[in-house]
Amino acid sequence: MPSRVLRRRAATAFGIYGSALLGFAATVVATRELSKLDFARFALVFGTTSLLQLFVDLTIDEVVIKYGNRYAAREQWGRFRRLFQVGLAVKMAGGALGAVAVVIAALLAPLIWQTQGLRGAMLVAALIPLIQQPEGMAGAVLLVRNRYDLRGLLLMWAMALRLAAIAVGARHGVVWLFVAVVVAQAVSTLTVGGVALAVFRRWPRTAAEPLAEDAREIRSFAVQSTIASGLMSVRTSLPSVLIGVVAGPVETADFRAALAPQTAFASLSAPVRLVLLAEQTRDIEQGRADRAFGMLRRYIVATAVLGAVVTPILWWAMPTLIRWVYRAKYVSAAGAFRVMLLAAAVQLVFAWTKSFPVSIGRPKLRTAGQVVEIAVLVPAVLILGGLYGATGAAAGVLAGAIALGLFWLSWLARLA
Repeated sequence: MPSRVLRRRAATAFGIYGSALLGFAATVVATRELSKLDFARFALVFGTTSLLQLFVDLTIDEVVIKYGNRYAAREQWGRFRRLFQVGLAVKMAGGALGAVAVVIAALLAPLIWQTQGLRGAMLVAALIPLIQQPEGMAGAVLLVRNRYDLRGLLLMWAMALRLAAIAVGARHGVVWLFVAVVVAQAVSTLTVGGVALAVFRRWPRTAAEPLAEDAREIRSFAVQSTIASGLMSVRTSLPSVLIGVVAGPVETADFRAALAPQTAFASLSAPVRLVLLAEQTRDIEQGRADRAFGMLRRYIVATAVLGAVVTPILWWAMPTLIRWVYRAKYVSAAGAFRVMLLAAAVQLVFAWTKSFPVSIGRPKLRTAGQVVEIAVLVPAVLILGGLYGATGAAAGVLAGAIALGLFWLSWLARLA
């Protein structure tokens, strides 16, 4: 059994790190192939679509992971099957809402952003939320089955498709780039859905049963998770949208490129977070809370040490790295890259704050922490971004990350 777990964790790391590298390569291809104006358009369309998709999405997959583990442990297979049926219906409804929200944003684009020429690409991108939604439930199936290795490998496959789409589409402009991304997303969803369906069929086949007394608790959990995911989308996607409101396309392009350290550090912790979500939830449901908190303590110590070692080196080497990867036209954004590096290091240490409240059944704590972060982040990005462009917006992201860290430091001792 230990060797199987290690193999799965290694495969998870390989898949997620591979997907991160492919995602980074996709951003690099976009920056190289597109002009700064078109890259600013790409950043705004992509950021707006991601923001609205997550903000209006009805986040049921986390609830399915939590209660799916509970029903599997109790062998309540009728409720187990009903839970997944409800989850898929809710996810598809959220995808439809996301698509409508992106269409509305596309129609209002000339009134919101200083960068023009967004409408066509945004209308095409409106298809992404609807097409992508089944992947969320497919991922939940794999995590309840503890096959996070398959989830990681399928993430890499999805990102490989997106990289190919951007490489082909960027040569023909932003609109065709998003047409290619939509096609890639459709292929990815079909693939992931097929694998998840095969895994799901390995559980006992029984007729679905009503969720009964659990229904109210599940609805409450779903509402809290939806609010938390919406707030998370504000943290991850809103800064790119806000900088387009208070600054021009050049600063918008610089800020989008400067997100690279944040993306890299988030990708570094991604396989660990996926394992933590699956295994800590299972440990809590099986009455082994000490193991869940032990894993958390090891993660915090390891990431704090890693950040302390790596961050000074990357700070010093940042201008050279920018020139190698993004070419000389982005060296002027070195200040924004460096500030975002500090934010990424803080976010790395506190990356567990998204999954751990789900594992312990306290989603309201995650919501409260995100409210604190956003209350600092949004005004800071708007004010500092308007004054200092991309570097100021990065400082706003750093301020929000510090606020979240302080909130959770005050709560962790109480929870333990």
